[in-house]
Amino acid sequence: MATALVTGASRGIGKAVAVHLAKSGYDVAVLARTLTEGEEREHSSTVHASDTSPLPGSLRSTADLIAAEGPRCLTVPGDLTDRASISAAAQLVLDEWGGVDVLVNNGRYVGPGHMDHVLDTPLHLYDAHLEANVLAPLVLVQALVPGMLERGSGTIVDITSAAGFMDPPAPAGQGGWGLGYAMSKGAFHRLAGMLHCEVGDRGLRAYNVQPGGVATERNLQDMAAFDFDFSRWAPPDVIGVVVRWIVEHPDEADALVAGVDGRNIEAQDLCRDRNLLPGWPA
Repeated sequence: MATALVTGASRGIGKAVAVHLAKSGYDVAVLARTLTEGEEREHSSTVHASDTSPLPGSLRSTADLIAAEGPRCLTVPGDLTDRASISAAAQLVLDEWGGVDVLVNNGRYVGPGHMDHVLDTPLHLYDAHLEANVLAPLVLVQALVPGMLERGSGTIVDITSAAGFMDPPAPAGQGGWGLGYAMSKGAFHRLAGMLHCEVGDRGLRAYNVQPGGVATERNLQDMAAFDFDFSRWAPPDVIGVVVRWIVEHPDEADALVAGVDGRNIEAQDLCRDRNLLPGWPA
């Protein structure tokens, strides 16, 4: 049975990806901080406010959806800002399943500094962005890719962001985003191409998936205060079906990114052009 690990799977894009991989027959390990509905932790995007109100979603809720599709689900608690936690999560997957065939690095830092100006952001929050958005995925890659290479096949899908390679249209809090998010996503964006260069000839496939604006549960709850208009943003299922298409059609996915700097796939364009989610866009 093919297996996958998806980070940030308690809600949003990660939840959608996990469920669509389950629909494709994958056993899915889901990793996030929120184990049960209603947990409270800081998720304000700015140092100027605090917000610990519960966000919709949890690992257990995602696990129930996966179970409804038939495959196995392994619940893996982990905090991307805590390297020891992510190392332990990787070891749990290795102990239980011996590794995975697909790793989806979707989770990212959530908290203050995401929507703050350069001069207003304490340096330790830049550290948090880099730890969660760059180093935590590397912990998982270094733990899980060796097994993929031994088996002669494996797929890495990195959910990136255009913020990593373009300037914002406005300052953070006025329709733009903060430097911590941008620079960490920029660094993360280089991982797939490096893996392809170094071990692509040993059966590893690696891709960046740029999701565009996605109306996740957290965005709908938190980001309207920062002048974002969600009317044209895609539902998370768009990204879910794109990742499913990538793992089901690897040769076509490789052809799609051949010669593309950063091995980048624009998820919403692909979904629309190939009608992967009938009825979207309306």
